[in-house]
Amino acid sequence: MNQTYNVASVEETWAVARHFAAELKPGDIVCLEGDLGAGKTTFTQGLAASLGAKRAVTSPTFCLVVEHPVEKFLLVHMDLYRLHDADDVLAIGWEDYLARNAVLFVEWPDRAGDLIPSTARHVVFTLGDTPDSRTITFR
Repeated sequence: MNQTYNVASVEETWAVARHFAAELKPGDIVCLEGDLGAGKTTFTQGLAASLGAKRAVTSPTFCLVVEHPVEKFLLVHMDLYRLHDADDVLAIGWEDYLARNAVLFVEWPDRAGDLIPSTARHVVFTLGDTPDSRTITFR
């Protein structure tokens, strides 16, 4: 069942993220989908802040993986944009993070192919009509 939110600001995006954060449990995999600049990292920033992450969340585009320890689990933010396939994803520690029961937030999950389980949650970001508006759909 899809759930959709229309947001018009960073603050509204963070509020949606805060609500979603309360549902997370160790071992969850969350696929973040949407165009460049659609709000994937902004959403992750709000979520991590609401969970008490000590370090600011920035896009992991060039470092690929950033760990954010929070009270309940290890939040791992991955950006697979620069990778080519599941073998590349395995090379950056995918299985190690699963073994640690980390919560994975994965931007550009299509690069991971069959590594993404059917139980993964999908959050789709769509640009709106104004510079700050977005549609966030949970699947």
